[in-house]
Amino acid sequence: MYKGKSLCAVVPAYNEEKLLTGVVDTMPQFVDHIVIINDKSTDGTLELATRLKEKDKRVVIIDHAENQGVGGSIASGYKWARDNSIDMAVVMAGDGQMDPANLPALCDLVAVEGVDYSKGNRLVYKEAYQVIPKVRFFGNAILSFLTKVASGYWHIADSQTGYTVISLRALKAIDWDKMYKRYGQPNDILVRLNVEDMLVRDVPVKPVYNIGEKSGFKPRQVLWPISRLLIKMFFWRLWKKYVIRDAHPLFLFILLGCTLLGLSFVFFLRLLYLWISHGQMPEITLIIMLFTMTLGVQSFLFGIWMDMDKNKSLR
Repeated sequence: MYKGKSLCAVVPAYNEEKLLTGVVDTMPQFVDHIVIINDKSTDGTLELATRLKEKDKRVVIIDHAENQGVGGSIASGYKWARDNSIDMAVVMAGDGQMDPANLPALCDLVAVEGVDYSKGNRLVYKEAYQVIPKVRFFGNAILSFLTKVASGYWHIADSQTGYTVISLRALKAIDWDKMYKRYGQPNDILVRLNVEDMLVRDVPVKPVYNIGEKSGFKPRQVLWPISRLLIKMFFWRLWKKYVIRDAHPLFLFILLGCTLLGLSFVFFLRLLYLWISHGQMPEITLIIMLFTMTLGVQSFLFGIWMDMDKNKSLR
């Protein structure tokens, strides 16, 4: 128990036989359950988890018949916590990258201050740029900005961190079977939490790297799929939150802005074609392009401003 709240640690594990023991051995005693999800590992992770369960009675094992990715593993752990009415669930990766020393700060926001989802923020750590691999740092910064727009949580950063604590209220509000199951899981969940009007807050945490973990992060294979997911989830959130659940004019402003920007791009292509083929640019087409582009940018930004104002209460 942590300050009167039951707490379980969700530990997604795929081929983590080298680091899993350290994760369990350093787990704080106030953690009531350690839910290890073996995501169809090809090494000895399952056998190791079984031995750890014999040594530590807090350990619960969920064995996936098929590999579901880190998001799918976290979803399985969350469903276990929800079904067992656990007050809080923390994600502690099986590769040892979550420092247990940061756990009380994350838990306090949920247990004491009533926040629904607290998450680590490694980007504000004073030496983050030196500790985090450069490619990951800049990739994370780009995705963090896109996630602010898509999720409506403009006050959060480090969208890709997996070190989070979630409340039982949030566990019950989200349909975990629909959550994105790969590297875009942290981004997807923030969008879904916003639709449910959940309180989210960042906690500064120390980044942990070079302890023997093997990262599956490949920028070329991750940045575009997650960016595409965020674009999709952005419009899904607007439709769900500002049309289906509550009519709000910001949806119309953003829709108008996107439409006008699309038209300005069409006029730009026309100008480019005429310039290349005829060596001239029609003034009328140029004026229309500039008009639609300017009005489109203004409409889109005005809609975003209203979205920021609407979500101030979720800080």
